[in-house]
Amino acid sequence: MTSTLLRLVATALIVGTVAACSTPPSPPSPSRPGVIAPPPATGTVVWPGDTGPLPPPMAQPKSRWIPVRWAELPGFSDDALHEAWNAWIKSCERPVPPFTALCGDVRRLSIATGEEQRAWLIARLQPYRIEATDGNADGLLTAYYEPMIDAARQPGNGYTVPVYRTPATLGSRKPWYTRQQIDTLPEAQAALAGRAIAWLRDPVESMVLHIQGSGRLRITEPDGSVSLVRVAYAGTNDQPYQSVGRWLLDQGLTRDATWPGIRAWLAANPQRTNELLWSNPRYVFFREEPLSGLDAEFGPRGAQGVPLTPGRSIAVDRQSIPYGTPVWLASSGPQVQLSRMVLAQDTGSAILGAVRADFFTGWGPEAGDIAGRLKQNLRLWALWPRANF
Repeated sequence: MTSTLLRLVATALIVGTVAACSTPPSPPSPSRPGVIAPPPATGTVVWPGDTGPLPPPMAQPKSRWIPVRWAELPGFSDDALHEAWNAWIKSCERPVPPFTALCGDVRRLSIATGEEQRAWLIARLQPYRIEATDGNADGLLTAYYEPMIDAARQPGNGYTVPVYRTPATLGSRKPWYTRQQIDTLPEAQAALAGRAIAWLRDPVESMVLHIQGSGRLRITEPDGSVSLVRVAYAGTNDQPYQSVGRWLLDQGLTRDATWPGIRAWLAANPQRTNELLWSNPRYVFFREEPLSGLDAEFGPRGAQGVPLTPGRSIAVDRQSIPYGTPVWLASSGPQVQLSRMVLAQDTGSAILGAVRADFFTGWGPEAGDIAGRLKQNLRLWALWPRANF
């Protein structure tokens, strides 16, 4: 991602304005993302082509979907849909039913105007408000990103923390060694001998990399040259994930469990670094991938198997929202105001529940600052193909 594009993503996240839902739709304004607003009163807004009878509700294993009019979606007239289209085209590289049949139109409309894309959405898709099985439509939005970390191909000169490939003996015991055992037991270290991709300076940066699931490394090679590579998720030790922030809160050690708060606590308590890190027994293994050309303009591949798009890809609970589903996301809070179309292209061990999403912000410090602080309310609408097409 270029620095200009990253600034645009960050600006779109931080600066939002209320999209008026009580007046007829205005022309698209890509720079005005909306915020959560109550659905308009019946009859106040009617989108052309959205006047027929509503279909029945749909059920997913962890959620129920309630059909609604397009007018319920806050900010629908304002979203820069061409940005979402880039993510949808990526989903069409690994299409899933019932969206496979739409991919020809999706590709064709990649150069269409926002008005044409909006009209096609209304004609072909039906929005469903996603609720928990008890009818609760409110949920939680968090965010994740790709950290950018300096590394070395060989240990030394302060580079002491390994980034490991999957060990050959991973399948020999389930679960595999815990994080603490990997750091301290000779047999675990012997199983990982020669498996380091690179070495980092900071164990906290290593933990961030493990929690995010992928990252970009600026690696100093043995000949002194520097290469940029991606380390992508390859597997885990099958131990349960435990939040280090939750551990701090439960211990009464901090009231700020964001990453800035965690780093501040560690700076004041460096002797307790291992105690904090070992509170999360899960350990992630990685694979190295080249990073150049178009690969550098997108994120890592998510669970759907397609590259993630900054600001337009989310991780979801697949028992609530199937991979490849276009989703309308609305969230407002102290960090960001969002109302936009995104694609469900990933999942995560902590992303559980009917109305739950992890928002991919991109890579680098700005994306990390947003991701480290974002934790606020959420509403979601699934955009599902109409039965009459």
